[in-house]
Amino acid sequence: MRIGRYEVAITNPDKVFFPEPGLTKGDLVSYYVAVADCALNHIRRRPFHMKRFPHGVEGDFFHQKRVPPHPDFVGEQFVQFPSGHSTVFAVVDNAAALAWVVNLGCIELHTWHSRVDDIERPDYLLIDLDPSEGNPWEYVREIAMVVKDVMDELGVASYPKTSGATGMHILAPIRPELPYPEVRRFAKALAEEVERRIGDQDVATTTWRVADRRGVFVDFGQNARDRTIASAYSIRPTPDARASAPLAWKEVPRSDPARFTLQTMRKRVEKVGDLTAGMWRRKVSLLPRFEQLELPPGDPAIVEVKRSARAKRWESDQRVSGRQR
Repeated sequence: MRIGRYEVAITNPDKVFFPEPGLTKGDLVSYYVAVADCALNHIRRRPFHMKRFPHGVEGDFFHQKRVPPHPDFVGEQFVQFPSGHSTVFAVVDNAAALAWVVNLGCIELHTWHSRVDDIERPDYLLIDLDPSEGNPWEYVREIAMVVKDVMDELGVASYPKTSGATGMHILAPIRPELPYPEVRRFAKALAEEVERRIGDQDVATTTWRVADRRGVFVDFGQNARDRTIASAYSIRPTPDARASAPLAWKEVPRSDPARFTLQTMRKRVEKVGDLTAGMWRRKVSLLPRFEQLELPPGDPAIVEVKRSARAKRWESDQRVSGRQR
């Protein structure tokens, strides 16, 4: 297959990957090539975690962090883990590289929350609404709107999307200036505020122990190093080839995740466009927002550096203003 200026070998394109709707590996590759401009905005310049389904959704799968031998159009990133182990991840920056990983059986697109320019500092915060068995989708939708309210009050842009499975992801683009533990601590306080406003543990909970949960888990724990989520526009390994679909907030109260699949997403994109377009231009600093959640700074040194930078900018602005007068 010719993709841009590259030739990408697609092996066994007629192999059935989704038996229920009869969709093949070739169908999956074609979908990702068609939505590449949208999907790449979310996976570009990030360590790519390969979860491979070589025989489709009904076959065995395996995780692969180390990128296998690859063509030049696939990037790579060395990563050292706290354990002392290391690996080299794939980096998917173009449509040809995207088709290449999909040909290896990567049905879904899993990437880190940080980019290779600074892998220790994420550039988005995530709230994952994860319903336990028996929780209705209506709860997820109700909680999502409360998450939006809290983020609006914090002055943080928020972007909802179906997870492609049973839940919903809400992403907030942030400046990559804080390490993972600080972003996770902020996300926990945000999730607890959502839980407090709902006021019913049978609807929304931040209880960590699975056996003690009753309602939908307002999950803040994904904001951690080496954690991944299925990105926007990712297909999930479900029988109906469900997609992780970006939503407009006005759609959330009536949303149905079953509507978004490999077979329907291209028409949706043609109709509504990329609902996450411009998302990465709306990054904000979390630092001044810790106080809004009544959180003390976890790393005073970072705060002092930022305060110093703000002071220098203010002094510079004053000098410019004085010259203009």
